[in-house]
Amino acid sequence: MIKVLHTIAAELREHVPFTIFGTVTGIVILALIVSLNIPPEFSHGLFWTFHPIHVILSALVTAGMYRRHSKGKLWATVVIGYIGAVGIATLSDCLIPYVGEYLLDLPNRGLHLGFIEKWWLVNPLAFCGIAVAYLRPHTKIPHAGHVLLSTWASLFHITMAIGEPANVYTVILIAVFLFAAVWVPCCTSDIVFPLLFAKE
Repeated sequence: MIKVLHTIAAELREHVPFTIFGTVTGIVILALIVSLNIPPEFSHGLFWTFHPIHVILSALVTAGMYRRHSKGKLWATVVIGYIGAVGIATLSDCLIPYVGEYLLDLPNRGLHLGFIEKWWLVNPLAFCGIAVAYLRPHTKIPHAGHVLLSTWASLFHITMAIGEPANVYTVILIAVFLFAAVWVPCCTSDIVFPLLFAKE
């Protein structure tokens, strides 16, 4: 168990720059959307683009991390990869942003669950990512892309709900929820969750 905790700590330190960079890009995009008064329909289309891609990258990293640190069976890789990818991507892209929308009382707030609303797209992509990770368990490059896509998916879920020009106070609070939506779930999905089940 001590070895697993050391591995988790090392992986968290290694992935800090990705998370910081992803959050900064999200804040820049948020500022552009607010300043240019871009309509919610734009965010709607981008959310349903980035969320499914986020799921497949999350599956690649979660299942890949598990495979790197364990010689687990295929069924275990599928279960851990799916829960880590779809479950935690839903938390990151949908649930935490919705909580932010609700607390900020945004006019067009709504909960969008990709694995239910677009089950025919999100679930097959998750299994595709798991299959690739089972055969080639690499994690560094997919994690960088995963963090960026998670940031953008979470952001566009929130900006769908704005509906009107946001003030500075709202923008700052959105940035806080954006950071929470990226840092905790992504690092949990990619690092902590799969390593808890690793044999090494």
